[in-house]
Amino acid sequence: MEAGRGLVLVVEDDRAITELVALYLRRDGFGVHLEADGPGALSALRRLRPVAVVLDIGLPGMDGVEVCKRMRAEGDWTPVLFVTARDDEVDRVLGLELGADDYVTKPFSPRELVARVRTVLRRAANPAGGEVLRAGDTRVDLGSRRVWTETGEVHLTSTEFDLLAHLLRRPGQVYDRAQLLSAVWGYEAAAGTRTVDVHIAQLRAKLGPTNPIRTIRGIGYAADL
Repeated sequence: MEAGRGLVLVVEDDRAITELVALYLRRDGFGVHLEADGPGALSALRRLRPVAVVLDIGLPGMDGVEVCKRMRAEGDWTPVLFVTARDDEVDRVLGLELGADDYVTKPFSPRELVARVRTVLRRAANPAGGEVLRAGDTRVDLGSRRVWTETGEVHLTSTEFDLLAHLLRRPGQVYDRAQLLSAVWGYEAAAGTRTVDVHIAQLRAKLGPTNPIRTIRGIGYAADL
Protein backbone atom coordinates (compact mmCIF):
# COMPACT_ATOMS: atom_id res chain seq x y z
CA MET A 1 0.00 0.00 0.00
CA GLU A 2 1.35 3.44 -0.96
CA ALA A 3 0.78 6.20 1.57
CA GLY A 4 1.29 9.95 1.27
CA ARG A 5 5.11 9.95 1.36
CA GLY A 6 5.38 7.14 -1.19
CA LEU A 7 6.14 3.43 -1.08
CA VAL A 8 9.28 2.10 0.63
CA LEU A 9 10.46 -1.40 -0.21
CA VAL A 10 11.86 -3.13 2.89
CA VAL A 11 13.96 -6.23 2.16
CA GLU A 12 14.86 -8.16 5.33
CA ASP A 13 14.60 -11.84 6.26
CA ASP A 14 14.32 -11.25 10.02
CA ARG A 15 10.58 -11.01 10.62
CA ALA A 16 10.87 -9.12 13.91
CA ILE A 17 13.06 -6.42 12.34
CA THR A 18 10.80 -6.23 9.30
CA GLU A 19 7.67 -5.67 11.34
CA LEU A 20 9.33 -3.02 13.52
CA VAL A 21 10.72 -1.08 10.55
CA ALA A 22 7.38 -1.30 8.73
CA LEU A 23 5.53 -0.02 11.81
CA TYR A 24 7.72 3.09 12.11
CA LEU A 25 7.67 3.82 8.38
CA ARG A 26 3.87 3.60 8.28
CA ARG A 27 3.61 5.85 11.33
CA ASP A 28 5.64 8.41 9.39
CA GLY A 29 3.27 8.31 6.43
CA PHE A 30 5.05 5.87 4.12
CA GLY A 31 3.52 2.92 2.36
CA VAL A 32 5.52 -0.27 2.88
CA HIS A 33 6.05 -3.40 0.81
CA LEU A 34 7.99 -6.27 2.39
CA GLU A 35 10.24 -8.85 0.78
CA ALA A 36 12.47 -11.45 2.46
CA ASP A 37 15.00 -12.39 -0.24
CA GLY A 38 17.02 -10.96 -3.10
CA PRO A 39 15.05 -12.32 -6.07
CA GLY A 40 11.80 -11.10 -4.50
CA ALA A 41 13.36 -7.67 -4.00
CA LEU A 42 14.31 -7.35 -7.69
CA SER A 43 10.86 -8.44 -8.79
CA ALA A 44 9.19 -5.93 -6.46
CA LEU A 45 11.49 -3.13 -7.62
CA ARG A 46 10.56 -3.66 -11.25
CA ARG A 47 6.87 -4.02 -10.48
CA LEU A 48 6.26 -1.37 -7.82
CA ARG A 49 8.83 1.40 -8.46
CA PRO A 50 9.25 2.41 -4.78
CA VAL A 51 10.60 5.80 -3.73
CA ALA A 52 13.33 4.17 -1.61
CA VAL A 53 14.69 0.76 -0.63
CA VAL A 54 15.75 -0.41 2.83
CA LEU A 55 17.99 -3.33 1.92
CA ASP A 56 19.60 -5.86 4.25
CA ILE A 57 22.93 -7.30 3.13
CA GLY A 58 22.51 -10.84 4.47
CA LEU A 59 19.61 -12.05 2.34
CA PRO A 60 18.85 -15.59 1.15
CA GLY A 61 18.97 -16.31 -2.56
CA MET A 62 20.94 -13.17 -3.44
CA ASP A 63 22.63 -10.76 -1.03
CA GLY A 64 21.77 -7.09 -0.81
CA VAL A 65 24.96 -5.91 -2.51
CA GLU A 66 24.16 -8.03 -5.57
CA VAL A 67 20.59 -6.71 -5.59
CA CYS A 68 21.91 -3.14 -5.63
CA LYS A 69 24.45 -3.94 -8.35
CA ARG A 70 21.69 -5.32 -10.55
CA MET A 71 19.50 -2.28 -9.89
CA ARG A 72 22.27 0.08 -10.96
CA ALA A 73 23.13 -2.06 -14.01
CA GLU A 74 19.49 -1.72 -15.12
CA GLY A 75 19.64 2.06 -14.73
CA ASP A 76 17.58 2.07 -11.53
CA TRP A 77 18.93 4.81 -9.20
CA THR A 78 16.22 4.53 -6.56
CA PRO A 79 17.79 5.62 -3.24
CA VAL A 80 19.11 2.64 -1.28
CA LEU A 81 19.68 2.54 2.47
CA PHE A 82 21.62 -0.58 3.42
CA VAL A 83 21.24 -2.45 6.70
CA THR A 84 24.50 -4.11 7.74
CA ALA A 85 25.13 -6.71 10.41
CA ARG A 86 28.73 -5.64 11.05
CA ASP A 87 30.50 -2.31 10.98
CA ASP A 88 33.35 -3.82 8.97
CA GLU A 89 30.92 -4.27 6.05
CA VAL A 90 30.46 -0.51 5.65
CA ASP A 91 33.19 -0.05 3.02
CA ARG A 92 31.74 -2.91 0.99
CA VAL A 93 28.22 -1.54 1.29
CA LEU A 94 28.92 2.02 0.27
CA GLY A 95 31.64 0.58 -1.83
CA LEU A 96 33.58 1.60 -4.82
CA GLU A 97 31.72 -0.74 -7.11
CA LEU A 98 28.16 0.52 -6.60
CA GLY A 99 27.59 3.28 -4.05
CA ALA A 100 24.64 3.27 -1.69
CA ASP A 101 22.94 6.41 -0.43
CA ASP A 102 23.29 5.58 3.26
CA TYR A 103 23.48 2.73 5.76
CA VAL A 104 22.65 1.72 9.31
CA THR A 105 24.38 -0.96 11.36
CA LYS A 106 22.46 -3.48 13.47
CA PRO A 107 21.25 -2.99 16.12
CA PHE A 108 19.72 0.30 15.02
CA SER A 109 17.01 2.66 16.16
CA PRO A 110 13.94 2.43 13.89
CA ARG A 111 13.42 6.16 14.44
CA GLU A 112 16.92 6.83 13.12
CA LEU A 113 16.31 4.61 10.10
CA VAL A 114 13.11 6.48 9.23
CA ALA A 115 14.90 9.82 9.65
CA ARG A 116 17.62 8.67 7.26
CA VAL A 117 15.03 7.54 4.70
CA ARG A 118 13.45 11.00 4.89
CA THR A 119 16.86 12.67 4.47
CA VAL A 120 17.77 10.58 1.41
CA LEU A 121 14.42 11.36 -0.22
CA ARG A 122 14.68 15.06 0.59
CA ARG A 123 18.06 15.23 -1.11
CA ALA A 124 16.85 13.34 -4.17
CA ALA A 125 13.79 15.59 -4.59
CA ASN A 126 15.32 18.98 -3.92
CA PRO A 127 16.38 20.59 -7.20
CA ALA A 128 18.20 23.89 -6.87
CA GLY A 129 17.07 25.81 -9.94
CA GLY A 130 18.97 25.91 -13.21
CA GLU A 131 22.42 26.78 -11.85
CA VAL A 132 25.34 24.89 -13.40
CA LEU A 133 28.61 24.40 -11.51
CA ARG A 134 31.83 23.76 -13.38
CA ALA A 135 35.25 22.59 -12.26
CA GLY A 136 37.74 21.58 -14.93
CA ASP A 137 36.15 18.82 -16.97
CA THR A 138 33.30 18.33 -14.48
CA ARG A 139 29.90 20.00 -15.04
CA VAL A 140 27.10 19.76 -12.47
CA ASP A 141 23.53 20.82 -13.33
CA LEU A 142 21.80 21.53 -10.01
CA GLY A 143 18.33 21.70 -11.54
CA SER A 144 18.35 18.35 -13.33
CA ARG A 145 20.80 16.77 -10.83
CA ARG A 146 22.97 15.50 -13.68
CA VAL A 147 26.75 15.41 -13.96
CA TRP A 148 29.07 15.25 -16.95
CA THR A 149 32.80 14.86 -17.45
CA GLU A 150 34.83 14.88 -20.65
CA THR A 151 33.89 11.23 -21.21
CA GLY A 152 30.12 11.78 -20.93
CA GLU A 153 27.39 11.68 -18.30
CA VAL A 154 28.21 10.21 -14.89
CA HIS A 155 25.46 8.60 -12.82
CA LEU A 156 25.66 9.49 -9.13
CA THR A 157 23.54 8.51 -6.16
CA SER A 158 21.67 11.38 -4.49
CA THR A 159 24.24 11.44 -1.67
CA GLU A 160 27.20 11.52 -4.07
CA PHE A 161 25.57 14.33 -6.04
CA ASP A 162 24.95 16.48 -2.97
CA LEU A 163 28.47 15.90 -1.68
CA LEU A 164 29.97 17.00 -5.00
CA ALA A 165 27.64 20.01 -5.29
CA HIS A 166 28.43 21.10 -1.74
CA LEU A 167 32.17 21.10 -2.46
CA LEU A 168 31.77 22.88 -5.80
CA ARG A 169 29.55 25.65 -4.45
CA ARG A 170 32.57 27.06 -2.59
CA PRO A 171 35.67 26.06 -4.56
CA GLY A 172 38.84 26.16 -2.52
CA GLN A 173 36.95 26.03 0.78
CA VAL A 174 38.36 23.28 3.00
CA TYR A 175 35.81 21.17 4.85
CA ASP A 176 36.62 18.69 7.55
CA ARG A 177 34.72 15.40 7.67
CA ALA A 178 32.40 16.47 10.48
CA GLN A 179 31.37 19.57 8.51
CA LEU A 180 30.60 17.51 5.42
CA LEU A 181 28.69 14.94 7.43
CA SER A 182 26.55 17.67 8.96
CA ALA A 183 26.01 19.62 5.73
CA VAL A 184 25.33 16.70 3.37
CA TRP A 185 23.99 13.91 5.55
CA GLY A 186 22.44 16.08 8.26
CA TYR A 187 23.97 14.02 11.08
CA GLU A 188 26.06 14.97 14.06
CA ALA A 189 29.75 14.13 13.94
CA ALA A 190 29.19 11.46 16.59
CA ALA A 191 27.43 9.38 13.94
CA GLY A 192 30.87 8.61 12.44
CA THR A 193 32.80 10.17 9.58
CA ARG A 194 34.20 7.17 7.69
CA THR A 195 31.24 7.31 5.33
CA VAL A 196 32.56 10.67 4.05
CA ASP A 197 35.86 9.09 2.99
CA VAL A 198 34.11 6.21 1.25
CA HIS A 199 31.80 8.55 -0.68
CA ILE A 200 34.74 10.76 -1.68
CA ALA A 201 36.55 7.68 -3.00
CA GLN A 202 33.41 6.67 -4.87
CA LEU A 203 33.09 10.12 -6.43
CA ARG A 204 36.70 10.14 -7.54
CA ALA A 205 36.35 6.70 -9.10
CA LYS A 206 33.27 7.80 -11.05
CA LEU A 207 34.55 11.23 -12.13
CA GLY A 208 37.91 9.89 -13.26
CA PRO A 209 41.49 11.15 -12.95
CA THR A 210 40.60 14.79 -13.69
CA ASN A 211 38.11 15.00 -10.81
CA PRO A 212 38.27 18.31 -8.90
CA ILE A 213 38.32 16.89 -5.35
CA ARG A 214 41.51 17.51 -3.37
CA THR A 215 42.51 15.89 -0.06
CA ILE A 216 43.81 18.32 2.56
CA ARG A 217 46.07 16.11 4.63
CA GLY A 218 45.04 15.91 8.28
CA ILE A 219 41.95 18.08 7.72
CA GLY A 220 39.49 17.02 5.03
CA TYR A 221 38.56 17.90 1.46
CA ALA A 222 38.15 20.77 -0.98
CA ALA A 223 37.22 21.18 -4.65
CA ASP A 224 39.31 23.13 -7.15
CA LEU A 225 38.05 24.94 -10.24
